Amino acid sequence: MKNKIINKKPYAVVINMDFLTGLQTARILANKGVPVIGFAENPDHFCAKTNACELVIRSNETSEELIEKLIKLGKELEQKAVLYPGQDISVLLISQNREKLEPYFHISLPSKETVELLMNKPRFYEFSKKNNLPVAKFFLLKNRKDAEEAAGKLNFPCVLKPHMKSPRWEENTKLKAFKVLNTDEFLKMYDRIFGWSDTLMLQEWIEGDDTTLYSCNSYYNKNSESLVNFTAKKLRQWPIITGNTSLGIDVIDKTVLEVTTELFKKVNYVGLGYVEIKKDIRSGEYFIIEPNIGRPTGRSALAEACGVDLIYTMYCDCLDLPLPETRKQTYKGIKWIHLRADLQSAYNYWKTGSLTIGDWLRSMRGKKFYAVISLKDPVPFLAEIQMGIIYGIKSLFYKT
Repeated sequence: MKNKIINKKPYAVVINMDFLTGLQTARILANKGVPVIGFAENPDHFCAKTNACELVIRSNETSEELIEKLIKLGKELEQKAVLYPGQDISVLLISQNREKLEPYFHISLPSKETVELLMNKPRFYEFSKKNNLPVAKFFLLKNRKDAEEAAGKLNFPCVLKPHMKSPRWEENTKLKAFKVLNTDEFLKMYDRIFGWSDTLMLQEWIEGDDTTLYSCNSYYNKNSESLVNFTAKKLRQWPIITGNTSLGIDVIDKTVLEVTTELFKKVNYVGLGYVEIKKDIRSGEYFIIEPNIGRPTGRSALAEACGVDLIYTMYCDCLDLPLPETRKQTYKGIKWIHLRADLQSAYNYWKTGSLTIGDWLRSMRGKKFYAVISLKDPVPFLAEIQMGIIYGIKSLFYKT
C-alpha cells in the first residue's frame, strides 16, 4: 500500500487550478471536508496557491499529457476520485478519453455526442432552431465571402465570436466575443481575427446592459434528473460588454429556469450545466447566449454562498452518498465579486460615462461573497495583488 495515496474520503480532483473556477471549486469541497488534488498548467498562478489542495500537479491542460497524468494519479489513489474539469478544453479531453479514465475516476458528463453538440456553437444553434429554443439570428463564416453575405442579412449591432473557444483563440484574446456596430467595423474585425478560429459566427446583438444577462447553474444525475438549480444575473463584467462576470447577484427568475430545463431535457443532460440567457429590453424576450458543459462556473460559488450545495451535490451523487438537504434556492440578495476585475470594469464603465461614482457605491452595498479574498485561505489574494503590481510596473516600463 506504500504507493497508494490513502484518505478516508475519496478525493476530488480539480483540473484548471490556474482559473477562478478551480480555486472556488477546491475551496467549496475542502470546506465540506473533501480532500482535493488539483491540476494546473501554471502552478505559480495566484489561484493555484490555495491551501484547499493537498497537492497541485503541473500538466498541460490542452493535450493528452493531462490524460496521462490523470491515469498515473488514478493508479496511486486507493479509491476512485470525483473529477471536476474547470475549462471547456479539459471537459472535451475528458469526454473523449472517458473510457481510459473511468476505472480511476467518477465522471459526470452527458454522452460524447451531447458534449460535442453543446460545445460546438454552430451545431448548438442549429439544434436550437430545429427544437424551437430561443436563440438570436446568426450566420457561420468560413471565409470573406460568407462575411460579406452575412453583413447584408443581419441587423447591426452584432456579436462576432468563435464557433468553439480554442487554444488559438485564447492565445490572441481573453474576450469571448467582439461587439461590432456596423458593416465596416465588422469586416475590419473579421479581417483581423479570421485566423483565430476555423469558423466564426456573426450573431445579432440582443439589446440590454449587463443586468439583463442571466444564468442558471444546474446539476443532473445519471438518469437526467435535475437535483439542483440556481439562477443569478450579472451586474458588471470584465472586459466590459462581452466579458465574464465581475459582479453578480442571485435572482429568482422562472423563465430563465424554464428555458434551461427545456434545453437540458431535450439532450438527456448529465452533470454540471450552465446556461447564459439574455433578456431583450425592447421585447422582453429571453434568448440563450450559450451553454457551458460539465464544469463549475463563477456562479457555482455564488450558489454556495446562498446556501445551495451545487458542487458538493455532484460529489455526493457520484459516490452514492446521501444528498445535501440544502439544494433549493431561496432569494438571499448576496453578491459575488471578483474585486480586481470589478474595479477594472467599474473604472472603464466610468470612463465611458455609463457608471457614476454614486452608481458604483450603490452597487457595492449589501452582503458579498468574494471570488478570491478569504481569511481561511489568504495567499491567493496576496499573490493576485503581487501579480497586479508587477503587471502595472511592466506596463509603465514598456509604455511607448
